[in-house]
Amino acid sequence: MGSLGPTELIIIGLIVILLFGAKKLPDTARALGQSLRLFKKETQKLREDDDDKATVVQAETVTPQPAPAPPAQIPPATPTPSVEDRLRQLEEENAKLRATSQPAAQPSDKKN
Repeated sequence: MGSLGPTELIIIGLIVILLFGAKKLPDTARALGQSLRLFKKETQKLREDDDDKATVVQAETVTPQPAPAPPAQIPPATPTPSVEDRLRQLEEENAKLRATSQPAAQPSDKKN
């Protein structure tokens, strides 16, 4: 029931010819064709614009990597003291601290 058969299409065509006249039909068809071409062009432009916007959005979301920093200047290597040397230094500092932190000898209070 929903499909149109050939006889129904012929009847619709005859009604259109009677309403618009045979002279206006070519102009109407030409105008309809131009409208469809314009519509097709505009929808194609919209699709291209959407694609362009999508690539712009993707380009904006990608954050640029910072330029690598120039290599830091490394000061000339100073010889690190060996473990024995450092241990000796710490023992000397410890001895000095003990010597300065010991109270002076106090006279004893002996009762004779």
